[in-house]
Amino acid sequence: MGGDFAPRESVRGALQVLDELEADDRLVLFGDETAIRKIVEEEGGTQSLFDIVHCPEKIGMAESPTKALQQKTQSSIAVGFHFLKEGQIDAFAGAGNTGAMLVGAMYSVKTIEGVLRPALSSVVPRDNSHVGILLDVGANVDCKPEMLFQFGIMGSLYAKLIYHIERPRVALISIGEEAGKGNALVKETSELMNGSDKFHFIGNIEGRDIFNDNSDVMVCDGFVGNIILKFGESIYDMVKSSGI
Repeated sequence: MGGDFAPRESVRGALQVLDELEADDRLVLFGDETAIRKIVEEEGGTQSLFDIVHCPEKIGMAESPTKALQQKTQSSIAVGFHFLKEGQIDAFAGAGNTGAMLVGAMYSVKTIEGVLRPALSSVVPRDNSHVGILLDVGANVDCKPEMLFQFGIMGSLYAKLIYHIERPRVALISIGEEAGKGNALVKETSELMNGSDKFHFIGNIEGRDIFNDNSDVMVCDGFVGNIILKFGESIYDMVKSSGI
């Protein structure tokens, strides 16, 4: 309910995906029941296709994630994660407050043992029609070298298992390709990654390499990653508005 263009775009997405689901799949929509039913009707859908769970509260994009989840127990995010924790649903997706989604996931489904911090990843389009995986893009703005090292492991596994890249090339985003370039975090992380047998580390890449095919997985802290992500969005908006 608290995301961009919510709840209409979320409901439209739910309607759009119905044809791609298996016969025994069932979508559960969490949010303001009256608003959801009205949008389903306006978009030409059938309300009986969904289970709708009424959630009278919503978490805004600017709210503190932990505080909001504690205080707004009847929000769509809080109720959705409660259903997930109790096994009443098998998966939960949301386009609202990113921090609240992250905190909710950590409290409900937990992290894999040994993982210091979960990372948010984004798929980056490449000039050869392939994709690159960028992480973290905003979950952890302050990171330690050990966390970035684990992002490399997780990103490599994701590239291998989801995108079927046999030997993903993991790169560290810096201000120079040389191993000695970068801030203290990047330099220490580079030392950890060099020689590791956990993934195929190819060294540093620069900002100009984000959209080319020099790597498969690009690792950075959430501060840098979020700026890259928003910059990419601005390029799309600029090109679209120019009519090119």
